[in-house]
Amino acid sequence: MSTESEQPAEGTPLIRPSTTEHPLYDAVADACRTVFDPEIPVNIYDLGLIYTITINDEDDVDIVMTLTAPGCPVAGEMPEWVQNAVEAIPGIRSVNVTMTFDPQWGMDMMSDEARLELGFM
Repeated sequence: MSTESEQPAEGTPLIRPSTTEHPLYDAVADACRTVFDPEIPVNIYDLGLIYTITINDEDDVDIVMTLTAPGCPVAGEMPEWVQNAVEAIPGIRSVNVTMTFDPQWGMDMMSDEARLELGFM
């Protein structure tokens, strides 16, 4: 019995690409940079906790994010912090934030700026 249909096709990214070409993408990313993990003095965007930002033609934003660990004490609050930050951007119609732990976050997902700030570089 084959389980190939349950596995993503070879070459399929584990994290869906963001719509970086949308005119509001940079503003959304910057809004995500205003949200900080309370346990780590780095914003969640540079920590690599924002996996995907998709923005459709009607300026509806879908964000897929994770946490550094499933037991994070702000797990229930952080998606709302992200939603509030992005909703404040002029022109955004709606914001939906979804949590995932697949793939699990790892330190390799941090930006160089975050690694430098935390003393890993």
